Amino acid sequence: MNKTKELLKSHSSVRKYTGEEIPRETVVDLIETAQMAASSHFVQAYSVIWVTEEEKKQKLGELSKNEFQFQTAGASFLFCVDFKRLQKAGKKNGVDIVVDSAENLLVGVADVALFAQNFVVAAESEGYGICYIGGARNNPQGISELFNLPEYVFPLFAMTIGKPTKRNETKPRLPVAAVLHENGYDEEKYETLLDEYDAIMESYYASRSSNQKMANWTKQMADYLIDQKRPFIKEFLETKGFTWR
Repeated sequence: MNKTKELLKSHSSVRKYTGEEIPRETVVDLIETAQMAASSHFVQAYSVIWVTEEEKKQKLGELSKNEFQFQTAGASFLFCVDFKRLQKAGKKNGVDIVVDSAENLLVGVADVALFAQNFVVAAESEGYGICYIGGARNNPQGISELFNLPEYVFPLFAMTIGKPTKRNETKPRLPVAAVLHENGYDEEKYETLLDEYDAIMESYYASRSSNQKMANWTKQMADYLIDQKRPFIKEFLETKGFTWR
């Protein structure tokens, strides 16, 4: 296996780090690498907040309900969808750009995700571990106020990185046959494939080195998705200028 694919296939989330601080030049290099990700129409609709003040880092942990993950991280970040810079670009050319559309929202989310994943791969190639923290959406208004995020900018997720105290086992993903469709969508195969995947996940959860439990994937997803998550998000996004024209 080539080294790039080996690295990608070895990913696992890290939630406890040694506390060793990541040098500024390393952070800048990781950001420069992340910026080479693909971007829809080259709008580059992302910004990242590097949280270096201890008080703000602690508050970000509280607001995202993930205090523990920030306590030992070598660096902490907030990844944001950003159309403010694009608004400035429009004004520079005498144009009021249209921001508040569903299409632009999708573009921004995709841009941030691609940028962040480049960042992750670059960090892991240097021996660091990372953890995405979607909990930043638990209190997007409070986090926006904490970091002075203006109109047309909103937090998508946070991330911690650092030297891991241990490496977790990689979690088995869905079989390729479950996600790869050829020439059309085939839902009939799920009846068999999901049973097979549940068996794999039950074995994984029962045998992993920490936090062992009896669980499978379909039950976890059913329990997670039975209720609407974060119903306040649409209203929050409207306060940021995304009013769904």
